[in-house]
Amino acid sequence: MAGALLFIKEELEISDMQVQLLAGILNACALPACMIAGRLSDYIGRRYTIMLSSIFFFLGSILMGYGSTFPILMIGRCIAGFGVGFALIIVSVYSAEISSPSYRGFLTSLPDLSINIGFLLGYVSNFFLGKLSLRLGWRIMLAIPSIPSIGLVILMLQLVESPRWLVMQGRLGDAKKVLLLISNSKQEAEQRLKEIKNAVGIDENCIQNIVHVSKKTRSGGGALKEMFYKPSPHVYRILIAAIGVHIFQNICGVEGVFLFSPRIFARMGITDKGTLLLATVGIGISQTLFTLLSCFLLDKIGRRILLLVSSGGVILSMLGLCVCSAIVENSKLGEEPLWAIIFTIIVIYIMAGFNAIGIGAVTWVYSTEIFPLRLRAQGLGICVIMNRITNVAVVTSFISIYKTITLGGTFFLFVGTNVLGWWFYYSFLPETKGRSLEDMETIFGKDSNSEVQMKCGSNN
Repeated sequence: MAGALLFIKEELEISDMQVQLLAGILNACALPACMIAGRLSDYIGRRYTIMLSSIFFFLGSILMGYGSTFPILMIGRCIAGFGVGFALIIVSVYSAEISSPSYRGFLTSLPDLSINIGFLLGYVSNFFLGKLSLRLGWRIMLAIPSIPSIGLVILMLQLVESPRWLVMQGRLGDAKKVLLLISNSKQEAEQRLKEIKNAVGIDENCIQNIVHVSKKTRSGGGALKEMFYKPSPHVYRILIAAIGVHIFQNICGVEGVFLFSPRIFARMGITDKGTLLLATVGIGISQTLFTLLSCFLLDKIGRRILLLVSSGGVILSMLGLCVCSAIVENSKLGEEPLWAIIFTIIVIYIMAGFNAIGIGAVTWVYSTEIFPLRLRAQGLGICVIMNRITNVAVVTSFISIYKTITLGGTFFLFVGTNVLGWWFYYSFLPETKGRSLEDMETIFGKDSNSEVQMKCGSNN
């Protein structure tokens, strides 16, 4: 969309306000999807929810590719937004629930790496598709995602269901079969099954399917009440930590910088559209490389340290952008210093790297893994709602803000929000590296010996 917006504005002759709406409506429409995706995945399973999100992506891409008018583009973007709302929650949950503790950081960060590879492919394809006719180029840009959407549906048919969801349904036999497939040894599979049963409240010696698992346990009922109506101290701390990382991921301002990077580069004095699109490719390369690096560091260095390093790097990058943009904006039109333009591009690439290595990747890993199983899907749903609200606020106001207080002022504003983010990461986030999902409540202060056990049933 970052590249397509340049051509959509030209062909459809839409205003800057409409550009902001088109950019931000995706995440606005993700909100209602987030509200139901967690509960739905507790009811029908993680696999089928991922497949449903892919269908939304497919329909939205096809409609945007048709894109004859601005209202049709908005409708297609809204439908794709529903897919975003579903996918952002369930893909992370699924990845975390099938991963072992020693590799969970790596495996749970792979969806974020894949997203950044998608960004890079989008930037590169925008550069080449931008050479096509005005009417055809941007429509192909927006229609291409329909292909991998169908591919994901087909692939998900071949994958296993989350063993933790299966235990929630009382399907212990099926859960054990899955764990034997995704564990390094039979002993590891049995230990993981034992921990999951304890977390759900099933007797660890039970080996048969549970016939009378309560409807509340199967469907995730009562999760929202437990989180928001007199939550226990450890649940309250988990909720603050998870929601906080998602809020600061967006109010750091990096998303607005990336989405409107062609406009920022144009503001710096780059006017050729081909050059603008080529400059954005560097953002995709930086994000992808540093997200890949983050995947390998998460289980070695830890989540908290990466967040602190990432946030500190973004603060310094934003300060650099403040200086460069102030110099360029105070220069006469056509006389912008070349060094300031080049330095601005380089600093944005550096900022993309710092963001990707921590704030981008760790946010999803951390918020997914710290929730207890009974709260995980719906708890992450609440986090994503806050994520999308703050994202919409930043994206839909970015152009208006920099027109009011200049680009330099805007970047300085984001310096302040990033300083607050660094303080939050330092003060509120315990390290979770190497700990099992079932151990997270203990990390946040719960006595792990207080579970109520559920009796075994017999097979039908």
